[in-house]
Amino acid sequence: MAKKPDTSIPGIVLVDKPAGMTSHDVVSKMRRVAHTRKVGHGGTLDPMATGVLVIGIGQATRLLTYITAGSKAYDATIRFGVAMTTDDAQGQPISIAGCEQLDLEALESAMASLRGEIMQVPATVSAIKVDGKRAYALAREGHFVELKARPITIHAFERLGDPRIQMAEYAIAIDDDSTEMTAIPVSVVDVDVHVDCSSGTYIRSLARDLGQMLGCGAHLTALRRTRVASFTLSGAHQLADLQAETEARGEFSPGAPSLPSPGLIPIDEAATSLFPSIVLSAEEEQRFSHGQAPTRDAQEVMALGNPGDVIAACNTSGVLCGLLAIKNHSLKTLNVFSGATQ
Repeated sequence: MAKKPDTSIPGIVLVDKPAGMTSHDVVSKMRRVAHTRKVGHGGTLDPMATGVLVIGIGQATRLLTYITAGSKAYDATIRFGVAMTTDDAQGQPISIAGCEQLDLEALESAMASLRGEIMQVPATVSAIKVDGKRAYALAREGHFVELKARPITIHAFERLGDPRIQMAEYAIAIDDDSTEMTAIPVSVVDVDVHVDCSSGTYIRSLARDLGQMLGCGAHLTALRRTRVASFTLSGAHQLADLQAETEARGEFSPGAPSLPSPGLIPIDEAATSLFPSIVLSAEEEQRFSHGQAPTRDAQEVMALGNPGDVIAACNTSGVLCGLLAIKNHSLKTLNVFSGATQ
């Protein structure tokens, strides 16, 4: 049987991921909304987290690598007084020191030390591979996982509002040999923060490191991503609304017409909002369709950005033909899309 052609319209959809779902769960549901299996996401969010999840549809999945590499912004809540196995609320307590009052001057000093270019040890329960296996899988199997520190950049790390002192309960084993658990009340301090950071940053690790610096332990209790690259929460859609709109249009029916996915940002618009762009002449477009990068003088190339930066190449009608990269004061072809003349 011949493979059914993919008639989906390529582009980006911003989903406000709800808590309790994995990023892959969202992708699975968006495949049904978009009428194609060619759907991916640009940057994993933990099940506990909410906020901007960039969904690529069709050829726009080829933009996701570059979107994932972009900077990100988060609002989060850090709880001081308890350290957890996962550095967030999904784990088990490993130390319960409690915290009845937070020294704000010491907190600010600790936060300041984590701004700028730093080396960060990722959270043990993460998707980083160690000897071919995910760190979280090794941790679940009871293996000790020691991850190497990696360079990241914290552009902003600010406290939002006043700390909140409260009592919380945490379950611990009655003794070292027992599987029976008991809940104990603990005084904790919750602090809301805003973080603007490079790709690869673990906000859970920032919480863990602050707790260690202040000597009371800490973990993340809430995380909301507000920006990925140039895409912000203001443009994000509720998944349930996208599903309802698709249902209302009858697109779940056999033989339904191909329509843009609800909330779709067309691939041309998405690319030019993410990257600087150039316009190809008809002759350049023809050559580019075979992978030949357009020629520009060095001054024009360097005005577009820095070495390694990605450039969108569009034709005179504004259709995205592909992506280029700046290399040695010239342009190098990265991807050619089907919008280019064949």
